Amino acid sequence: MGDDLLAAEFEANRGRLRAVAYRMLGSGAEADDAVQETWLRLSRTGGDTVDNLPAWLTTVLGRVCLDMLRSRASRREDPPPVTELPSAEDPEREAVLADAVGAALTVVLETLTPAERLAFVLHDLFAVSFEEIATVVGRSPAAARQLASRARRRVRGGSPAGAADAARQREIVDAFLAAARGGDFAGLLTLLDPDVVMRGGDGAVGLRGADEAARFFSGRAQAAVPATIDGAAGAFVRTEQGVRIALSFTVADGRIIAIDSIMNPDESIVIELLD
Repeated sequence: MGDDLLAAEFEANRGRLRAVAYRMLGSGAEADDAVQETWLRLSRTGGDTVDNLPAWLTTVLGRVCLDMLRSRASRREDPPPVTELPSAEDPEREAVLADAVGAALTVVLETLTPAERLAFVLHDLFAVSFEEIATVVGRSPAAARQLASRARRRVRGGSPAGAADAARQREIVDAFLAAARGGDFAGLLTLLDPDVVMRGGDGAVGLRGADEAARFFSGRAQAAVPATIDGAAGAFVRTEQGVRIALSFTVADGRIIAIDSIMNPDESIVIELLD
C-alpha cells in the first residue's frame, strides 16, 4: 500500500480512534499521543499484511492505551482532570466526543484496573467483540468477558445517580417489555433511542435503529422475566427448547440506547431474577 493511500486510510479512522483513546485515557493530549503512536506503528508495517485495517488499528490502539494506563498506575500518577475535553477538527466530531464522555463516567473508570477499563470501553461503548479484546489484553475471550462484566458492575455501582437512576432504568425496561408483549409498536418506538443497537454475546451489532428493533420485539418477550444482568436492568428468557437468553439494557436520557442479548450465559454473567 502506498504512503498516500495508507495515510488516507488512517485519516478515515482517526476520529473513531481518538474517541476510543479519549474514553480509555480521559485526556485529550494523551489520546492524541496514543493515536500518533498507532499511526507510527502502522507506517512501519506498511499496511500490506493488514486484512482488516479498522480492527487492526483498534487492536494496536488498545495495546498502546493499555501500556499507558499501566505506566500511569505504576508511577501512581493522578488521572487527568475530568473537565478536559478533546479538541476536534470539526464541531460535529467535538459534539460526539463531548456527549459520549461524561465527567462522572471518567471518574468511575479511574477505579478500574487497566484491563477492566479497556474491556469495558471497547465492548460496551464501541461494540468490539470479546475475541478482539482478548488479543489486546492477552487473555481468552471468556476472561475478556469477565473483565467487562466486573467493570460493568463497578461502573453501574459507582454511578452518581444511585438508586433513583436504577429505579428509572427499571421502569423504562419494564415498560419496554410490556410494550413488546402487547405488540405496541408505537410504544416501543417511544422507549427506544433512534440509534439504538442490539448486540450479540460477541459484541457484534445485529440490529440497528429504533424501527428495526421495534419490529423485532413487537409481539415478543412473552416468556421474559424481569431481571438484573450484571447489575443492569434487563430480562431473562428460557425458551421451550431450553435455550436461556439474558437481555441487558443500557438506558440514557430516558431511552434505551443498547440491548445486549447473551445466549446461554455462563457463570461470568451475574443474573438476578426479580419475579
